[in-house]
Amino acid sequence: MSDILHRVGVIASPKDVYAALTTIDGLAGWWTEDTVGDPDGVIQFRFATAGGDGFDMKVVETKPGELVHWEVVGGPDEWIGTHVTFELSQTDEYTIVLFKQAGWREPVEFMYHCSTKWATFLMSLKQYVETGKGEPAPHDVLVSNWH
Repeated sequence: MSDILHRVGVIASPKDVYAALTTIDGLAGWWTEDTVGDPDGVIQFRFATAGGDGFDMKVVETKPGELVHWEVVGGPDEWIGTHVTFELSQTDEYTIVLFKQAGWREPVEFMYHCSTKWATFLMSLKQYVETGKGEPAPHDVLVSNWH
């Protein structure tokens, strides 16, 4: 199994970062504007650049200001069954976000692409929480022509 790992510091409280990770408006503000669903159940994320395809995330566990844990229950085969976690901790004025997408069966080329995209979206999360405006899809950085 392979994992995608990232770390980013956000100049904000864990409470503010947590809100951006657990509300539909927050998620739409940094990941994709086409976000709907139940923030306590299954959340659907869709991307115009992927022809409207995307991911369905089942909320597995949340701890206010500390943890958000999803299981991928819909999307590309490579994503199904992977687990996405955001662990939050406070260091000085920063909330440190430890991101993980765990459980990739093998490090295929699509995983490399997704790792880069996660990095761009985590920077969008940082920007969103710090300034009130992120760069969610369809305004995100184009990495390649992957569909």
